[in-house]
Order: sequence, then structure tokens, then C-alpha cells
Amino acid sequence: MDLKQIHDLIKVVNKSNIGEISIEDKDGKVTIKQKEDKITVSSAPAQVYAAAPAPVAAAAPVAAAAPAAAPVVADNLITIKSPMIGTFYRRAAPDKPLLAEEGTEVNEGKVVCIIEAMKLFNEIESEVKGTIVKVLVEDASPVEYDQPLFLVQPA
Repeated sequence: MDLKQIHDLIKVVNKSNIGEISIEDKDGKVTIKQKEDKITVSSAPAQVYAAAPAPVAAAAPVAAAAPAAAPVVADNLITIKSPMIGTFYRRAAPDKPLLAEEGTEVNEGKVVCIIEAMKLFNEIESEVKGTIVKVLVEDASPVEYDQPLFLVQPA
């Protein structure tokens, strides 16, 4: 998709009530989001995902997205944010225990939740050591990129 086509899409989004549009072709994917009269354009190379769940270490797109989950300090609490759009799960499977709940001690690298994106189950790991103070998202609910998931009291 060339720059002129992207500019045309931005104009269409501005003139309509469309909140978000995503277009994917052989060259990549373009997403345009409209929020409070602002347009955000992001583009990434097209990715091919496996249909079956795969370990996080084997999924290159997840490994690249992990730094986006870097916590942000606010009021002495650290926020663990979603590195991707998908469905948030607090358990690895319906019959398994919760991965993290309020009061749970976490270390760097401990899996705190699962986010399903494009039929790929991604383990989201804590980037800090501390105690989960609050879970901000309901189980099996959709999450957006950079949405706060947990508040952690650093150790």
C-alpha cells in the first residue's frame, strides 16, 4: 500500500463515523484509529501465525512485542500493560488455577496471564518483582494494545 492510498484512507476515516480500520495486503498491515479527532497510523510487516498454540519462545512476533509490556511507574505502583490486542485469560486452561491474583508474589519472567491473539495463546510475563495489588481486567474479556492489566507493588 502506498502513501497516497494511506492518505486517502485517513480522509475517509475523518469524514465518517469509523473508529478504526485495518487493511492487510502482501506488503503489510495498516491500522488507522480515530480517537478524539486524532488519527493514528501504524504499519507492520505481514505476519504468519500458526493455527495451534505455540510456546512464546518460538513465536517471533511475541518476542518482539514483549518490550512493549514494559511497566510504567504511577503513584508507587507499577502497571503491567497488554503488549497486544486480544482476549485476556487469567488461567492457562479452564481447569487450571489462576496465574496471578491480588496478593500473588511475582518475579521477573513469571507468567501472569494469557492473551489470545489470532488463535495464538501468548504468555504475558511480569517485568517486575513485587506483589499484585489489583487485577484490572475481567477474565475472558477483550483487551487493547497498551491497556493496563495489573497493578504491582514493587518489592
